Amino acid sequence: MLVINDLKAGVYIVLDGEPYVILKHDFVKMGRGQGVMRTTIQALKTGKTLDRSFKGQDKVEPADISRSKANFLYREDSNYYFMDSSTYDQFFVTEDQIGADKVAFLKENLEVDVLNFNGNPITVELPKKIEYRVTSAPPGIRGDTAQGSVLKKVTLETGYVMDAPLFIEEGAMIVLNTDTGKYVGKA
Repeated sequence: MLVINDLKAGVYIVLDGEPYVILKHDFVKMGRGQGVMRTTIQALKTGKTLDRSFKGQDKVEPADISRSKANFLYREDSNYYFMDSSTYDQFFVTEDQIGADKVAFLKENLEVDVLNFNGNPITVELPKKIEYRVTSAPPGIRGDTAQGSVLKKVTLETGYVMDAPLFIEEGAMIVLNTDTGKYVGKA
């Protein structure tokens, strides 16, 4: 069991039978009262975040989380199918479990980290930076910065539309940050 001093950002815990990860923690002690650990936690199955406080005598069960590698295969409705890299077993994870903002970055054969809770996959973590091919990009016109804009909208092979510098052309390979959804550089 974990005590409140063990509750740090990145620690996996179980509350009400569901796995959570601690995103933020802050220890607060007021006057003569006992200390309280205020945390922001995220449900691994649903992606929802909530604030939770733990008092000095509270004990929390650590989550049995393991990691494995898998490759993205295809999408069917709101299910995303993956193949485990070591066992070649296929499984699916729902869009809600991955996060609606992250599914736009999935492309065929992309290797991801799978978080397993009690041996069952519950979510996937994407690499921080991924290379994509630009499938559509309007021409960047020299001197087109009169409005202060040095970016244009481009479409990637996954259908994701993003801002990129004016010199990026159709067919170019670029690197994207999956946390921010922003252009990082040319591949």
